[in-house]
Amino acid sequence: MEPVIIVLVILVVLVFIALIKTIQVIPQASAAIVERFGRYTRTLNAGLNIVVPFIDTIRNRIDLREQVVPFPPQPVITQDNLVVNIDTVIYYQVTDARAATYEVASYIQAIEQLTVTTLRNIIGGMDLERTLTSREEINAALRGVLDEATGKWGIRVNRVELKAIEPPTSIQDSMEKQMRADRDKRAAILTAEGTRQAAILTAEGEKQSQILRAEGEAKAAALRAEGEAQAVRTVFEAIHAGDPDQKLLSYQYLQMLPKIAEGDANKLWIVPSEIGDALKGLSGAMGNFGSLGGGGQGGGSSVPAQNNGPGSERREKPHID
Repeated sequence: MEPVIIVLVILVVLVFIALIKTIQVIPQASAAIVERFGRYTRTLNAGLNIVVPFIDTIRNRIDLREQVVPFPPQPVITQDNLVVNIDTVIYYQVTDARAATYEVASYIQAIEQLTVTTLRNIIGGMDLERTLTSREEINAALRGVLDEATGKWGIRVNRVELKAIEPPTSIQDSMEKQMRADRDKRAAILTAEGTRQAAILTAEGEKQSQILRAEGEAKAAALRAEGEAQAVRTVFEAIHAGDPDQKLLSYQYLQMLPKIAEGDANKLWIVPSEIGDALKGLSGAMGNFGSLGGGGQGGGSSVPAQNNGPGSERREKPHID
């Protein structure tokens, strides 16, 4: 009985192993390659799959999701013979599990080497300045070449990005100095423009200020002249309204004489020619006053007026020590 029990146990174990090998569960976004006696049979998709145990074998399980693979920096020579290190990142996706398994031995390594060679061909036709400013152009050219070459491998390259482009240290120092010089130049230009604009605005302000000041002075002078003219007209009208006689005018004339001689520095003063007429009028007034007060006696004296003509007389002001 014991050999029979052992055989039964062995059969149960074999059946259990066969069931395990028969039922294959493939996760979502994955695929499996099935070979029968070493030959490709079919591709298992996501879900529950049945295979023949001990005859069908799972060759490879492939992830169908988009993959991101960064590549280490690669030295590349530009058109102007400068060595730059370029880091790249590839975004790819397996679209055909069978081709990715049988058409290329290692598609990751193949993509990396293809990226390096294509990148050297593209950068070799550009100078350093264009390389630093043409990332989009390089990405598009690199993606086009990779997508065409990897299509037969069952791989689609979605994106290619350049992480960094590092020129030599000496070139970096020169570029930094050039950039600093350009910034200093722009700063000097902006400062000069600001100073020029400030000077223009200051000159414009002074011009407007002088114009406004001149206009104000002109208006003030006009108003002052108009006021003086109005004052003269008012005085003239008042004098004519009062109908002054010769005696009053002569008296006013004599009152103005001290004002003519005001000031210690005045050594020479001018007597108007009309002073003779004024003195005649005053002499007549004094005579009339004396005749009224003295009963007709000649107590008054007359002051002869000297008039040398229509011009003015020049008389020396008496000097008092």
